[in-house]
Amino acid sequence: MYPENLRYTGEHEWIRVEGGSGVVGITHFAQDALGDVVYVELPETGRVVKAGEAFGAVESVKSVSDLYSPVGGTVTGVNAELAGRPELVNQDPYGEGWMIVIELADPGEADGLLSARAYQELLKEG
Repeated sequence: MYPENLRYTGEHEWIRVEGGSGVVGITHFAQDALGDVVYVELPETGRVVKAGEAFGAVESVKSVSDLYSPVGGTVTGVNAELAGRPELVNQDPYGEGWMIVIELADPGEADGLLSARAYQELLKEG
């Protein structure tokens, strides 16, 4: 349920580092807590984000939640598919439901995020 090859934040985002970039999305726990996702607001490419900074929002039938960048860098890609199919976030949060790609300002920054095991411990603590 929480892939070992990802790093996680306490705000329920994940990042998969691929060379000097990272693919970002929200966790299974987050999409489940939100309920049916109906809209995803994503930034423009070229936007510079800082770790912990809101980069967009996800709207569900229950609420609207900010999305926080797990690392600092420049947004180099967005998942345009989510504009017409926001339900992909619910159906495949670690695959087709990804949100943005960030060119990492500091490739080592993701190492300081939670491992899958540490993230699951965080969830258990409530």
